Amino acid sequence: MIAGVQIHTKVAQKAQAEVLTDGVLAYLAALHRTFESTRQSLLIARDVAQRRFDSGVPLDFPSETAHIRAEPSWQCAPPALGLEDRRVEITGPTDRKMVINALNSGAKTFMADFEDSSAPTFANLINGQVNLRDAIKRQIDFESGGKQYKLSENPAVLIVRPRGWHLDETRVTVDNTPISGSLFDFGLYFYHNAHELIKRSSGPYFYLPKMEHYLEARLWNDVFLFSQSYIGIPHNTIRATVLIETLPAAFQMEEILFELRNHSAGLNCGRWDYIFSAIKKRRADRSAMLPDRKDVTMTVPFMDAYVRLLIQTCHRRKVAAMGGMSAQIPIKDDPKANEVAMEKVRADKLREVTAGHDGTWIAHPLINQIASKVFDENMLGPNQYHVRREDVKVAAADLLSTNVPGKITEEGIRSNVSVALAYCGAWIGGNGCIPVNYLMEDAATAEIARVQLWQWAKYGARLDTGEQITAQYVDRIIAEQAPGVNKIAPSVKDNHLKIATKYLKDQIKQQWPNEFLTSDLMPYLTMADGVEDKWYRSVL
Repeated sequence: MIAGVQIHTKVAQKAQAEVLTDGVLAYLAALHRTFESTRQSLLIARDVAQRRFDSGVPLDFPSETAHIRAEPSWQCAPPALGLEDRRVEITGPTDRKMVINALNSGAKTFMADFEDSSAPTFANLINGQVNLRDAIKRQIDFESGGKQYKLSENPAVLIVRPRGWHLDETRVTVDNTPISGSLFDFGLYFYHNAHELIKRSSGPYFYLPKMEHYLEARLWNDVFLFSQSYIGIPHNTIRATVLIETLPAAFQMEEILFELRNHSAGLNCGRWDYIFSAIKKRRADRSAMLPDRKDVTMTVPFMDAYVRLLIQTCHRRKVAAMGGMSAQIPIKDDPKANEVAMEKVRADKLREVTAGHDGTWIAHPLINQIASKVFDENMLGPNQYHVRREDVKVAAADLLSTNVPGKITEEGIRSNVSVALAYCGAWIGGNGCIPVNYLMEDAATAEIARVQLWQWAKYGARLDTGEQITAQYVDRIIAEQAPGVNKIAPSVKDNHLKIATKYLKDQIKQQWPNEFLTSDLMPYLTMADGVEDKWYRSVL
């Protein structure tokens, strides 16, 4: 055991013995001791910025970095091996079956997710690291229920998404303080696999979530430099794609690329979290009210502006501008409904490739054929870096436009309630992504549901019928929808649904919505792993 490092749970002992070696624990301790104070200061800066937004100071492009945006000469690193063509990327959690199916899907890359589509039980995290290690070494084949799962000869390129800067890993402490969830996920994967990946003509590639400021990107870059030196690989071997999924980050795309430029693999339109952030960051602005979730599409003005700016920014700096997630999954028992859903996927992917995106995300292997066909027909080369979009002129007002056609309906409220209850209940039970009404829901879509319900009740929005939405009205809808959750999400246990119901009712009545439901509900996972959670604000 390494001095100052403690592991507070005994779950997944076999995997722990394989993954939590003395060597990696020493490295994690070094990461924590070097970077934790900076992480904490950046999280405090987020709170300071939020108070500034609440006081009426509008978001804008930072004046102190205008010279970076104006300088045309700097570019990001060239694409690393395996990242030249990313036309379709499949995403999902890191359980063994998912890893094999995703790597075999025919997609160009697989984003193995420790974040929004994964509930971070310690078993999920540690077993996920074992699964990724085994996949890289081509030792992941297994049998289940009489069926063989084997990795194909040419699997997708692996990219890993660690948790965001705001999350702690409370089951592992260094000097009596929880280690960052980001550094835990990143560090385990990097330490165990970087050399093997390089040997196999690939590399340690990452997606970085939830950043709100270019200084948070600088922190990641410093972590990369430190880590590459620590294990003795050349600097600039790591590549990272940043999800632009918070409203403040949309005003700092150039700066985020600049900070990571020697490690950058581009930016991604993290559309669902971006909508969530747009509501949350403008929580004190009554005029920022959004209609039903289904009406907040990629073609409404503020979303369209964000997409156009991202593509222009990335291609100006010669990196990938990745499109977003299509949450649709096949409807096997209704061919007509399935064709309608798949046509939505086609239209979404056509919009992306026509706009200039270099690739897109899917949530299900059977969607790959549709997405690939659209990109194959409309993107003849490996990418579209040459599509400069010099026609694009996006001002701060465009990113903050409140022109979003649509209505707030009772059906929209009921849908939000059902999604929030089902997802929170599943998450507490250790499942981070669930199919609901043929859409793959993860933390981001549940977060939209949660903050929309809060926003509508907070400001007394009116339904299309004229009826005013109050906390009492939403309480009634929650009580009516809760008994039906097991029909749309059969895996949710009654006691977890009860916790989710209380949580959602409490959230609707807050002065401000809490930052993240994953932070709020983490104590339940920690306690299930046999650890007393002293660091999170309890929601019990």
